[in-house]
Amino acid sequence: MKKNLLLAAVSLVALSAAAPALAADLAARPYTKAPAMVAAIYDWSGFYIGINGGGGFAHSTWDVVGGAREGSHDATGGTVGGQIGYRWQSGQWVFGVEGQGNWADFTGDNLSAVFATRNRSKIDAFGLITGQVGYAWNNVLIYVKGGAAVVDAKYEVQNLAGGVLASNTQTRWGGTVGAGLEYGFAQNWSVGVEYNHIFLSDKDVTFALVPSTDRIRQDVDMGLVRLNYKFGGPMVARY
Repeated sequence: MKKNLLLAAVSLVALSAAAPALAADLAARPYTKAPAMVAAIYDWSGFYIGINGGGGFAHSTWDVVGGAREGSHDATGGTVGGQIGYRWQSGQWVFGVEGQGNWADFTGDNLSAVFATRNRSKIDAFGLITGQVGYAWNNVLIYVKGGAAVVDAKYEVQNLAGGVLASNTQTRWGGTVGAGLEYGFAQNWSVGVEYNHIFLSDKDVTFALVPSTDRIRQDVDMGLVRLNYKFGGPMVARY
């Protein structure tokens, strides 16, 4: 009996000695800081290619060289084309260069105030070579652009019934300015709207069969919807 009591006492002492060590083993793990949040932002840098379409008008004024003003008209119609360019982003600022080429059908005419004829103009195509400066809010980009423009234009002198008496085709150079808003909506794709104005200097155009020489002044305004595909990764991580 005494022996059993002695064994029980020894066991109780052993358990008491082991309890602190056991409690230490079961203590809570030390606190570790949660990983930092990662925010993905749109990156506008890279080469891109796209298509565009819209409408516009070319305001044309015809003056007989050395004589009176024949009149003015707006040549209106649609346009479709494509663009290719490169952008690079620094912070929220975006810089770029772009080339654009479009087919067009801007057509209009007016009755001459000098002759018993009609003056008709048509723009068949145009090209733009521009630089861009923009500011981005993640996947939304607003920008302005400017550069050189070239226009393929045709001018006709018609009789009152619409028959062509004389015509002349010109390739005209000028300048352009514009502005746009673009939205990156999925991976490498973006869609946007853009306004462009083309300045064309005065041009003396001779109609050999009439005969007469007119000084023709033209400016072009247009609105476009654009869809672009950008090569390379669309997103970067920001901590």
